[in-house]
Amino acid sequence: MAQVVIALGSNLNNPHQQLKKAAEFLEGLSEQPILTSSIYQSEPIGPSENDYLNGVIIIETNLYPDLLFARLKAQEQVQGRPSRYPKWTARTLDLDIIAYGSLVLQTDSLIIPHAEYSGRLFVLLPLRDVLPDWVDPISAQPISDMINSAAKMSITQTTLHW
Repeated sequence: MAQVVIALGSNLNNPHQQLKKAAEFLEGLSEQPILTSSIYQSEPIGPSENDYLNGVIIIETNLYPDLLFARLKAQEQVQGRPSRYPKWTARTLDLDIIAYGSLVLQTDSLIIPHAEYSGRLFVLLPLRDVLPDWVDPISAQPISDMINSAAKMSITQTTLHW
């Protein structure tokens, strides 16, 4: 069984409810109770004008990475995200596998650890909430160092609950 870090983000169609629905879905995939970060509000990257709500959920699963990835993409569609979309646009739900245990994987459709997470405060701050001693399996860089070197952005911890 693998411990999997999943980052969640939403900025359309009641983002808080989108995250709560996604958390219920992830709970159904997990063999153990999920671990949830705080929910953060962050400025968008790219052309979207709406702020995002972001968080991280840790699940324990026996699903292989490619099957888990397919299930996450299907859930995005269930929650209203089109299968084809321009990069960095507004979305109802974004589910990304940040890490899958200590696995390092690169295929045409899936890169683990996620290729861009280490520079994104909207992933790193919630990840630190649930795994404060996190160390990147490729660079061996601790999360505190990644946070310190990430691009600055407007991001606030909210009082919202899962």
